[in-house]
Amino acid sequence: MPVVSDSYMGIFLPQDIAGRITQFIAGRADFPFIKKSEIIGAFYLFGKDYGIAGEQEAKATANLARGAVEQVARDIRLYTATPNKMDSRFTRENYTKRSLQIVVDSGSDYEIERRVAGDPAILSDCFAQHVAYHKQGYFFELFKPFKKGELPPVLQNRLEGRMLLLGFNVKDRQSLPFKSSLESFLKWMSSKV
Repeated sequence: MPVVSDSYMGIFLPQDIAGRITQFIAGRADFPFIKKSEIIGAFYLFGKDYGIAGEQEAKATANLARGAVEQVARDIRLYTATPNKMDSRFTRENYTKRSLQIVVDSGSDYEIERRVAGDPAILSDCFAQHVAYHKQGYFFELFKPFKKGELPPVLQNRLEGRMLLLGFNVKDRQSLPFKSSLESFLKWMSSKV
């Protein structure tokens, strides 16, 4: 299976991001709905179901990760250059359009609220907008396929052989309030098992 179709993007910090997006789309919150002082943690999990098989696939995944980072950087530059695209009305309109597209594509409204709040296009946009709005630095870190011994036992089945790209709204790893960039993701992931 191609890595691109076996990948997943999400935001794990702040932990209540799905609720915030839902509240925002419903008009019960305004932009920005993430404070400047909050850490935003985005992740891209590559080989989610089947892992990364071999060096060639790892290289292809690294290229895919590079493309994801370049897209986020372009989006941040776009929002920085056009601050009018970071107001509540414009952003809510874009999220609503994406919501409608999800409903049409899915053919039903089953768990639609959860799907919209976890949609990679909305989450990626959310990350870029808040970084641009708060004029923050950001960095991404790519982890090679995890080996079993590098992972907590509870996560070995879910992460062994997978590659992970983490992104944060601070300038570098040393600016994080955790020991490592991976620590907060593993803690969050463990809470989901």
